[in-house]
Amino acid sequence: MRANTGTTPTASPLDPPSPSAGPPRDGSGRGPGTGVLRRTALTALAPAVWGTTYVVTTELLPQGHPMFAGLLRALPAGLIALALTRTLPRGAWWGKAAALGVLNIGLFLPLLFTAAERLPGGVAATLGAAQPVIVALLTVPVLRQRLSPRRLGWGLVGVAGVGLVVIGPSAALDAVGVAAGLGGAATMALGVTLTKRWGRPEGVGPLALTGWQLTAGGLFLLPLAFLFEGAPPAVDGRAALGYLWLGLVGGLLTYALWFQGIGRLPVTGVAVLGLLSPLVAAVLGALLLGQTLGAVQLLGFALALASIVAGQLPERRAVARA
Repeated sequence: MRANTGTTPTASPLDPPSPSAGPPRDGSGRGPGTGVLRRTALTALAPAVWGTTYVVTTELLPQGHPMFAGLLRALPAGLIALALTRTLPRGAWWGKAAALGVLNIGLFLPLLFTAAERLPGGVAATLGAAQPVIVALLTVPVLRQRLSPRRLGWGLVGVAGVGLVVIGPSAALDAVGVAAGLGGAATMALGVTLTKRWGRPEGVGPLALTGWQLTAGGLFLLPLAFLFEGAPPAVDGRAALGYLWLGLVGGLLTYALWFQGIGRLPVTGVAVLGLLSPLVAAVLGALLLGQTLGAVQLLGFALALASIVAGQLPERRAVARA
């Protein structure tokens, strides 16, 4: 394994053209619109796959060990990515990679699990859906962009839509759970925004950046899992299958797609794609667990999907300049 020296490593299917090559190009000969649509679809796969986490956790994994699940989701996948890319951070990127790993993985997962344990799942999902709104606000101080009322408004519509889909009539609130849910949304929103601001070092692809963050987040989670949960649970065949899905597909592959999308698409548009996660979870609950979706839930789906589509549209000022 080597430190990043600025030379281009072996090409990966996830690697875009060199970050110094200017605006991303499609390379397909079908126009820039097709390239943006393809990148958006690939990025959307990440939160869509993350929507399977609930059913995998409840149906396959041993109960009462959410931090251990987060640890196995992050650390092995991060080490695999480091082994494949053989690229380590260099200079200031040691600190940046650690900060991004803690925000996007290490802090986010414990806060997410805390909210899930102390709140009904619908309430926790709705609080997590606030992430696009927080990202829209953070772009002002972090990216020095103007606040977009349109994106902020559609973000609020998305939160309302997710709430209609997943919050049941018996939903109850817990102060610690609410704080954890909002804290998780805020930490990942800050991580997403800083990922956009810092980009990637020249010659480093998204798989290497993913490995840095998953490893940093996993190492952060390692002592917490043993401190709060004690010895690891027994792992049978079903649990092993669940951990493999969460680590290789829900961790390594999806985070690489997610971070690549952040680097090549508007960060507010990427953030609103996160609404797909609770929507996919609701669909899987209906298909696999016998949960019902009524008229109110379908209205919520329509609002959330409208928010996702609207979040991908460019600002009018940008269109006018083009």
